[in-house]
Amino acid sequence: MLSQNPEFYVDGVLAGDRRILAKTITLVESTREEHQELAMEILDRLMPHTGQAVRLGITGVPGVGKSTFIEAFGMQRIAEGRRLAVLAVDPSSSRSGGSILADKTRMERLSTERNAFIRPSPSGGTLGGVARKTRETMLVCEAAGFDLIIVETVGVGQSETAVAGMVDFFLVLMIAGAGDELQGIKKGVLELADAVVINKADGDNRRAAEVARRQYENALHLLMPASPNWQVPVMTCSAKTGDGLAAVWETVCAHRERLTASRELAAKRRDQALAWMWSLIEEGLRTRFRRHPEVGRQLPRIMREVAAGRLPATQAAQRLLFSLDNTGWVEKG
Repeated sequence: MLSQNPEFYVDGVLAGDRRILAKTITLVESTREEHQELAMEILDRLMPHTGQAVRLGITGVPGVGKSTFIEAFGMQRIAEGRRLAVLAVDPSSSRSGGSILADKTRMERLSTERNAFIRPSPSGGTLGGVARKTRETMLVCEAAGFDLIIVETVGVGQSETAVAGMVDFFLVLMIAGAGDELQGIKKGVLELADAVVINKADGDNRRAAEVARRQYENALHLLMPASPNWQVPVMTCSAKTGDGLAAVWETVCAHRERLTASRELAAKRRDQALAWMWSLIEEGLRTRFRRHPEVGRQLPRIMREVAAGRLPATQAAQRLLFSLDNTGWVEKG
């Protein structure tokens, strides 16, 4: 049973109470209307305590070792005094809607650390597998005192674009020795990257990793840099041995210092906040549209006509939208 008192959540999160932190995130992720109203009030009160953490997004092709990398990387940062929250966005079970990759079992050492918090989050069927409330969850973790937030994508679809739009630094993990080194990654993902890191550069794979590093460097030279203040580096590391992980963190810090000095980081976060606002508006409009009684009355028939090929999808959409022009549906929905 979730408490309805916002002070219970706000005070608990600010005190770093892990149990209340988890309850607050559950509330934020809930789709029930009464929970959403309470969650919005809690987030409003927590906002002044957010914004100081390093926000790091990580993606990579299947088999790249993201979880192993995050655990090894995170253990090093905790040893240096950081408090780490990992928001690992999982594909959802088509039946239960729950997380099916069990992140805590993939990061056994990290999950037992007092200064680490791992939150497996089901994608809920949203575009690209990015959890609908990842942004809000990130803010709650910041308010709880976590100063490094890692958002791990499922590495498919549009999830990379969505995560890159909510973090300060976007890290693309790759591996060598898989044939054509550029085959497993899209140009669009490279354009989003603030750094490309070749993982598993150990043992007999070191030479192949170095070859892959040069190939990615050449590919990046053909792309327009996303920032005038940053040249995207290509690095190698081994999450297994720990080699190169400290250099990855130094790169993240150097990027933050440079973008802070140029005021680009502040501008980036302002743009992300506006994009977040519009995504919430679109989500709210879609929800209210589906709940409207006029839509409920017409939708089953129109869907049958579209499915049977008797009505074009464009005309169906217009008919539904224009039927609401004079109903005041936004205010009453």
